[in-house]
Amino acid sequence: MSDPIPDSWKPVLEPVLASGQARQLGGWLRSEEEAGKAIYPPRGARLRALELTPLDAVKVVILGQDPYHGPGQAHGLAFSVPEGVKPPPSLANIYKELESDCGIARPADGNLEAWARQGVLLLNNTLTVEDGKAGSHAGKGWDAITDACVAAVAERGDPAVFVLWGSHAQAKAARIPALGRSSDHLVIRSPHPSPLSAHRGFFGSRPFSRANAFLAERGITPIDWRV
Repeated sequence: MSDPIPDSWKPVLEPVLASGQARQLGGWLRSEEEAGKAIYPPRGARLRALELTPLDAVKVVILGQDPYHGPGQAHGLAFSVPEGVKPPPSLANIYKELESDCGIARPADGNLEAWARQGVLLLNNTLTVEDGKAGSHAGKGWDAITDACVAAVAERGDPAVFVLWGSHAQAKAARIPALGRSSDHLVIRSPHPSPLSAHRGFFGSRPFSRANAFLAERGITPIDWRV
């Protein structure tokens, strides 16, 4: 894989990236790019979530499925888009719940780097996607890499909050034995914020205030959820 691994994540990821599965993923991505296919996010941004949120700084993990598949949207953080890009529907619903939960006015900007820099790991399960084809890179090898990241947070010994929106994120968490065993973490489960499912229980789930209450009870500085 061409993107450099951030230092704090090297002990976690170097053994995984040495595996045949990871080498196969890297070769497949190169072949897709050489065939002229547009892959999002671009090289250099695919590990952005790990770059902005070192392992020892993680307070909250929010799991996404795969990057946005429209031009200019994906920049390496789950649910986030660069400045100047209109928030997609799922992010708009996240902002709606944030306003209801914490009284924070809905931002016009969709860039969530401010969250990431405070310890919110915005991690997609699959870290690349082909232009216009949601889910196109699922099952190609990213799971082993992102599973290792989630497991590393769960195994650290420090309390953390895991926010699991939708069945895909919940299934991923079920693959992490340490998360299932630990009583030191808060696991928040709800439907996905997509317009297709948000009204089934995402709205009203209060993930932001619940996460901050958990952190504060353990003497950890809460997240400022303003963007």
